[in-house]
Amino acid sequence: MKKKVSMFMVILLVITMAGCSKEKESNATDKVYKIGICQLIEHPALDAAYDGFVDGLAEAGYIDGENIEIDRNSAQGDQSNAVTISNKLVNNNSDLILAIATPAAQAAANATKEIPIVITAVTDPAAVGIVESNELPGGNVTGTSDLTPVKEQMQLLKEIFPEAQRVAILYCSSETNSEIQAEIAIKAAAELGLTTQIATVSSTNEIQQVVQSLVGKVDVIYTPTDNVIADGMETVSMVATANGIPIICGEDGNIERGALATRGINYYDLGKQTAAMAVKILKGEADPATMPIEYSDKVTFSYNKYIAEELGITIPESLLKELE
Repeated sequence: MKKKVSMFMVILLVITMAGCSKEKESNATDKVYKIGICQLIEHPALDAAYDGFVDGLAEAGYIDGENIEIDRNSAQGDQSNAVTISNKLVNNNSDLILAIATPAAQAAANATKEIPIVITAVTDPAAVGIVESNELPGGNVTGTSDLTPVKEQMQLLKEIFPEAQRVAILYCSSETNSEIQAEIAIKAAAELGLTTQIATVSSTNEIQQVVQSLVGKVDVIYTPTDNVIADGMETVSMVATANGIPIICGEDGNIERGALATRGINYYDLGKQTAAMAVKILKGEADPATMPIEYSDKVTFSYNKYIAEELGITIPESLLKELE
């Protein structure tokens, strides 16, 4: 009888130990990851990138409030705020940082060389010193570029306005990404026989005056993907539209805020693409140092029919067919 009881106790002990072992293994894999977000400013394009990132994580099984904790922060367009936010995310021991827009990415990259950082809405990470090269980042930073198809946008401008001759390129002088795009636009415009006039602002407070100064001097205004201009697009449109000047923009988030048309990338999709990279890092399947900067391969036409009607502009049938 004692032997039977003893054998029963041994079996019970083995089962209990196995259960404890499985529980420890389960607990080890149930880590809640801290995802810190540093977003330069809130406007439709950057907000869409953030939304796409969160949705992309969720589709991969990383859900805020369950197995990840997202700490979203906006720098309100202030570089010093971006630095403060980045330092906070580092001090909070974030497992991964998402930096949205170039100044935010620069702040995050300067704050840590250890925590993995994924970036998005940065035109040329290598050109602004965030990575060693876009093909081989070489550090703790990787992500997606929002390099917009500037040449195709100039061709779109010419397709809608074949008689146009003078184009203003409007952007913020302190945004390196915008300067890069402006240089591409100037070259593309010249190839199409267009004359360009550079119009820059240093803040949203200057937009109304600068756009007003273009009245009577240009046929069309072109704006690249620029955070300051995006934040003040309603003002750009208010002045330009009232004076019969259409706006071709760098991304579709500005269409609903008063620009006429674009052929550009979708920032929500870009955010989801960035999330896919983040998931690989969280799973330990990839290292930022060897993950090339990725680019969107989706370019779509979009336009504001109300602005077109107000300006009396007929969109070519060939472009409308792209929306079908």
